[in-house]
Formats: sequence, C-alpha cells, structure tokens
Amino acid sequence: MSIDIKTAAHVAKLARIRVEEKDLPALASEFNTILGFIEQLNEVDVDGVEPMVSVTPMRLKRRVDEVTDGNQQAKILSNAPDAREGFFAVPKVVE
Repeated sequence: MSIDIKTAAHVAKLARIRVEEKDLPALASEFNTILGFIEQLNEVDVDGVEPMVSVTPMRLKRRVDEVTDGNQQAKILSNAPDAREGFFAVPKVVE
C-alpha cells in the first residue's frame, strides 16, 4: 500500500493537523515508511507464541470480584456541600 500526497493531506485533515503544502511530500513519505514497517511485522511467524504481559513470565493476580465495602451512601454524602435525593448537587455551569 502506498500513500500519496492527496491521501496524506486527507489524513492530516482528519487528524485536525495543519500541514503546509510544501510539507505534504515528507508526510506521505513518513506514512509509507511506517506502513512498510508494518508490512515487515506482518511477515513474522508468530504461530505458537503466546501473548505476554511482561518479558518475564508471570501471571496476573486474580481475585473474586465482589463488593466488600458498600452501603456508605449517607457517609459519603455527608462530605458534600449540597446533596439532594442521594446524589451530589453541583451548580449549573453550562447554560
């Protein structure tokens, strides 16, 4: 796949990045370099290679997902300068 100047300008517009007309050929070239690297990575055989969390073999710690500290709504809302109907009340900031 090759990126031309028109496509580079379109990508810059989508990314909301202002790129001067004279800099578009360099941007297109950089895109092509990146895509070339990605094509190289796609050629690597990764069959049988398991995903890793780290370079050292380790398992993520797991725990049971259970609520251990609930039913504190009144205690939490006691810190609020203004609480209504069980929620924090805040002043309107957008009209």
